[in-house]
Amino acid sequence: MTAQTDRRRLGLALALLAAAQFVVVLDASIVNVALPSIGRDLGFDQGDLSWVVNAYVLVFGGFLLLGGRLADLLGRRRIFIVGLVVFGLASLAGGLATSPGMLIAARAVQGLGGALLSPAALSMLTVLFAEGAARNKALGVWGAVAGSGGAAGVLLGGLLTEYAGWEWVLFVNTPITIGAALLATRLLPESRTDGPRRFDVAGAVTVTAGLSLLVYTLVDANGAGWLSTQTLGLGAVAFALLAVFVVIELRSAAPLVDFSIFRMRTLTATNVVALLVAAALFSMFFFISLYMQQVLGYDALKAGLAYLPLAGGIIVSAGVASQLVTRIGFKPVFVSGLVLTAIGLAWFAQVSVHGAYVSDILLPSLIAAVGLGFAFVSMTIAAVAGVGPQQAGLASGLINTSQQVGGALGLAILVSVATSKTDSVMTAAGGAPSALPGALTEGFRAAFTVGIGFAVLGAILAAVLISSQASREHAAAARAGELEPAPAAA
Repeated sequence: MTAQTDRRRLGLALALLAAAQFVVVLDASIVNVALPSIGRDLGFDQGDLSWVVNAYVLVFGGFLLLGGRLADLLGRRRIFIVGLVVFGLASLAGGLATSPGMLIAARAVQGLGGALLSPAALSMLTVLFAEGAARNKALGVWGAVAGSGGAAGVLLGGLLTEYAGWEWVLFVNTPITIGAALLATRLLPESRTDGPRRFDVAGAVTVTAGLSLLVYTLVDANGAGWLSTQTLGLGAVAFALLAVFVVIELRSAAPLVDFSIFRMRTLTATNVVALLVAAALFSMFFFISLYMQQVLGYDALKAGLAYLPLAGGIIVSAGVASQLVTRIGFKPVFVSGLVLTAIGLAWFAQVSVHGAYVSDILLPSLIAAVGLGFAFVSMTIAAVAGVGPQQAGLASGLINTSQQVGGALGLAILVSVATSKTDSVMTAAGGAPSALPGALTEGFRAAFTVGIGFAVLGAILAAVLISSQASREHAAAARAGELEPAPAAA
């Protein structure tokens, strides 16, 4: 095989992996716009409608770590294909749903498919592209996909719901994922961890149950009350399960998670900061959407189109970020990205009841887009830097899990902040309907302000905890061309 053919094959493999990740990220937001239509057609109670989203988030977040380790042990391509097929068939079942229970079950299975394919895809990327300039470029594409998928989901959700029906928000996934599964057998080499393939069943059960329960507790905290018996009780059980998991792993001869991986300072610090990055990102997409539709009066399609500059900005800045990481290292790019994200959120925190698109949406979106593009790419590079092929799936599962838990935690906290502020303003106004737009705006501003705190704290922790030496060495090796693309795994 010639060098040109090999590069072409690697490029096609990267496109396939990125497309699969795009579908997973997209699906976390594409359904949001369709929720009113889904509720009317299937007869959902208003209180149950959120489970169309939560069922996906719950299973996806709970099974990510397990999915990453299964990829290491059983084969990354195999788990990737299984995840694609599960995701595609569950999407088909969801589109065909005739009752709320059927749709919620399908969304949960979709989450399982996503939890299998997402870490498998990222770990395959780290095996195909060895650490250095080539991987940085590949992860630039990955970061663009991950960062822009949420914005693109709102746009596509609006278009499909408006012109084809809410069912197509789910149907659209099926041909893409099944086609990707067929291509994967031709474009992707198989790879797995060498040695015995013993599986830590006790560890898998406890960590999956603990993470799933933790995510459930967070997404339901606002409805149940943060200090309610349910929230405190379920939270305690979730942490107890995770504590049992740690004990099991420390005693296991073949642990699901080898805790020696946390001796890598950069990996550990990056996962901590990833919680805050996701908290800031999820809140931004969520509250911008509500502000445009509930205060400015945009319909779903117009709101989706308004996201285009944000999605485009993330894609462009992600490409720039991959080059900057090669030149100056992942740490300064990561910190800069978080600072820019905080500036964008600070601008969003000034939104007004009679806001204009350019000043209140477009300009802060462009600043935040650059910040998120920088942060996502550098964060992903740092999360897998120095990780050997035998732990690629574990590292991929960890960073995905950190983002998912951080997103659930951040959204739960900020929804509580926004709701509390809105309620207090409405109470002061005597509950007058005319006061609602102003009350909502005050709530969104409060949420964006707390989001600034997440981004700033993330920047401080990244600056303090991530190894500057590791960042410089990574950049120096990449510039010197010492780290070449990895040969295709056998």
